[in-house]
Amino acid sequence: MIKVSMADDHQIVLNGLEKMLSGFPEIEITGTYTNGDLLLESLVTSRPDVLLLDIQMPGKNGIELAGIITRKYPSVKIIALTNVDILVQVKKMLKQGSMGYIMKDVGPDILFKAICTVYQDEQFIDERLKKQLLSNFSAAPSDKLITRREKEILQLITEEYTNPEIAAKLHISPHTVENHRNHLLQKLGVKNTAGLVKAAIEQGLV
Repeated sequence: MIKVSMADDHQIVLNGLEKMLSGFPEIEITGTYTNGDLLLESLVTSRPDVLLLDIQMPGKNGIELAGIITRKYPSVKIIALTNVDILVQVKKMLKQGSMGYIMKDVGPDILFKAICTVYQDEQFIDERLKKQLLSNFSAAPSDKLITRREKEILQLITEEYTNPEIAAKLHISPHTVENHRNHLLQKLGVKNTAGLVKAAIEQGLV
């Protein structure tokens, strides 16, 4: 059972998300919140596995909240859920620790897939945004597109840890480490571990 909470300042959106996820017995909705203060208050005593977080909310916005939650409650996997497809917003959310980014018009199956993916500590980005991000790599520093977890793994790779050793150190599966390694190869445009180490040092990522 994956515990999911959601925060959006529109109750109709929260109701719609709950309805979409009601068809998946693997999902348990543990909380819905219409502002950031209510969300942060709830996290003191109860933490979901996955948080669907709207970017544009009054008061503390999703980007600010993602940074706070990632620092204080790193076990909570965040998926940015928004109508905004501006790349700078995507990059800001990823930099603040968000594991996923999807548009609000996705169907139930994609929403469920995104939740399951980040629950496994893997990144999920709306397919409509992936090509834009990849084509934008040459125009923006790589560190803005690499998640906190990927940076941790990249650091350990440069310290000559093997995949099983990284998995044990970070308490994740070797398969998850391999997925992160493949993402790093793609994002940094290199072919092997030596290339990763070189790119990491040259770009100041470690």
